[in-house]
Amino acid sequence: METYVPYQHKAQYYETDQMGIIHHSNYIRWFEEARIDFMNQIGFGYDVMEAQGIVSPVLSVEAEYKSMVHFGDTVTVRLCLQQYNGVKMTLSYRVEDAASGELRCLGASSHCFLNREGRPVSLKRSAPKFDELFRAAEAKGRGAGQ
Repeated sequence: METYVPYQHKAQYYETDQMGIIHHSNYIRWFEEARIDFMNQIGFGYDVMEAQGIVSPVLSVEAEYKSMVHFGDTVTVRLCLQQYNGVKMTLSYRVEDAASGELRCLGASSHCFLNREGRPVSLKRSAPKFDELFRAAEAKGRGAGQ
């Protein structure tokens, strides 16, 4: 059962490498696109967060490539909020071929929340509405069995 609308991306020619497949670095960009889309879906867009003086840098990112994506393919990126504690979050990603459902890549990223001065921020204290949205998204992810 899907909790949120998965993000879809059509592979572009400029994303390919000399072998005619999508360069591995682009999957990380797709993770970011899916993360921004997810935040918009839960009602806490990155633009809104930045307007409130909060940023969310990447602490770590990983990708395990399973099969190739080619120019013109459309992929579906399924995102799940795995862990959230008000200061940090961890997301998982599953990239699938949109037509066949074949697994292309598995990934994960972790992030923290900082103020404009670069100090850690607890969303529970500084942005309780946003904290509630992330906690609800985490619970939905667990409930969906992702």
